[in-house]
Amino acid sequence: MNPAGHPIALSCGEPAGIGPEIAARAWDQLREDCPFVWIGDPDHLPPGTPVQILEHPAGAERVAGHALPVLPLEFGGDAVPGQPDPRNAPGVIRAIEYGVELVRGGQCSALCTAPIHKKALIDGAGFAHPGHTEFLAALAGRRRVVMMLASDQLRVVPATIHIPLSQVPHALTPSLLRETIEITAQALEEQFGIARPRLAITGLNPHAGEGGAMGREELDWIAPLIAEMQAEGHALTGPHPADTLFHAAARARYDAAIAMYHDQALIPIKTLDFDRGVNVTLGLPFIRTSPDHGTAFDIAGQGKANPTSLIEALRLAQRMAASG
Repeated sequence: MNPAGHPIALSCGEPAGIGPEIAARAWDQLREDCPFVWIGDPDHLPPGTPVQILEHPAGAERVAGHALPVLPLEFGGDAVPGQPDPRNAPGVIRAIEYGVELVRGGQCSALCTAPIHKKALIDGAGFAHPGHTEFLAALAGRRRVVMMLASDQLRVVPATIHIPLSQVPHALTPSLLRETIEITAQALEEQFGIARPRLAITGLNPHAGEGGAMGREELDWIAPLIAEMQAEGHALTGPHPADTLFHAAARARYDAAIAMYHDQALIPIKTLDFDRGVNVTLGLPFIRTSPDHGTAFDIAGQGKANPTSLIEALRLAQRMAASG
């Protein structure tokens, strides 16, 4: 039984990718232990998947033990593994919107999203957002959200994400880092149940600048910002050299690490726990998790896809709903 009393909404993602097959495999492993309702076209699921069509999410917990609960949507095309069909784009978008509506309306406890294929959405529906996260922020009316990668071993947040490394020093500003810290701390309190979360902040440069010998950002504004926010009551440490922040003893001293750029954050968690990493969007007015992988067109429909990250994303959503 879901501790929060409602099932999780799982949007289908790109039908030609591994989303439908890992959804079926996740249901087979979780069943009533973590009930969720899949939003999509039931014809896109692997042949032989036990399915129960529902009109309302409330029936999911009742049927999850023997069938995958499905809230059906109409799609324009078939699901051919590895061959995205732009005709399916409106259905993929609608599945995300429907999931948000269900969570914000209190009918589902959290939203978990399967991977999408941006080009197919652009070609088929003129999708105008850089990605999933930005679309969800727009639906929620939020200007700024934060990406966290989480596993049992590490939680990490990159302050800047999908930009060239050459642009990081210009994009990384005191206001951006402050906002990232504030959103992360609030989410850890409200959605993870951690009172006064401990955050470790990396430096931007090697050895955190080594007293200015390898860069001055740490001296000029990162350390002063950390001191300022410490005085405001935040439990922060840093700036730490990134190469000494992710071994086991260091990880025991914080609840999440905030890094300055994409690889500085994602290399550690993908090295420590590649299959179990979960993408969590912080700063939304609802819980959203996602597996930390893409559509994997190259193996779609071959029975090779590993459902572990999706299973972990569903389980984390369940725990977050129980903590909220």
